[in-house]
Amino acid sequence: MKQTLSFLLVFIGIQFAGSAIVQALWKLTTGSSDLTALMLIVSTAVVSLLTIIIFLWARWAEVSPNWLRTRPWMTLFWSCIAAFGVIIPAIWLQEQMPELPNFVEQQFDMILGTRWGYLTVGLLAPLAEEIVFRGAILRALLTHQSAAGNKLSPSTAIVASAVIFAAIHFNPAQLPHAFLVGLLLGWMYYRTNSILPGVAFHWVNNSVAYVLYNIFPDPDLKLADLFPGSPLYPLMAVGFSLIILLPALFQLHVWMKKE
Repeated sequence: MKQTLSFLLVFIGIQFAGSAIVQALWKLTTGSSDLTALMLIVSTAVVSLLTIIIFLWARWAEVSPNWLRTRPWMTLFWSCIAAFGVIIPAIWLQEQMPELPNFVEQQFDMILGTRWGYLTVGLLAPLAEEIVFRGAILRALLTHQSAAGNKLSPSTAIVASAVIFAAIHFNPAQLPHAFLVGLLLGWMYYRTNSILPGVAFHWVNNSVAYVLYNIFPDPDLKLADLFPGSPLYPLMAVGFSLIILLPALFQLHVWMKKE
């Protein structure tokens, strides 16, 4: 557990230190400390790159081509399909819950509203977060032994990593979705010993969020606004998504091989 805590503290330290350095350099070069979309994009990109480099350099996360040599194309395909299927049910579930504060709504709006924002949200963030939360933290939890010599059960390790993944976003509005996705990503890592299915899922999930924001930029948009005309339409959309999601999960169960 000390190793898990160390990984978490390093990740948080990179976030704060990287952001502070970029903001200081930005002020020196531009003479302004005003929050801008470009500064946020540069800051998040630098933080993600530093995270990837440090965790891989220190070998805290194991990245190996061995899994790819098994030609797991169906697993990657169904990971992407599952990501499409989970979005609308997750939105519907969140709408049924009490509204939670969104502390980073302004920052998200600024990043998602620009083309370069996709570099950080769609490409760098999925890789960095999978390296840290599955490749390092979940791997450490799965191999952790207590003083009595007992290992955590896989389910306990996956739940713990999902809780950490949700909490580290530091944003109550993201907690339910991040926790549920964290469970799924943890299961995928446990079954394959690879972060690549999670990276594929994470990439599709974030890419769809980016596209939806640019088509429907209203942050208060509801499923009823996306599917107007009848109260049944949002429920039908949820049902259709489950028709995509549930078979995708079954196919993942079939195709993912536990090493």
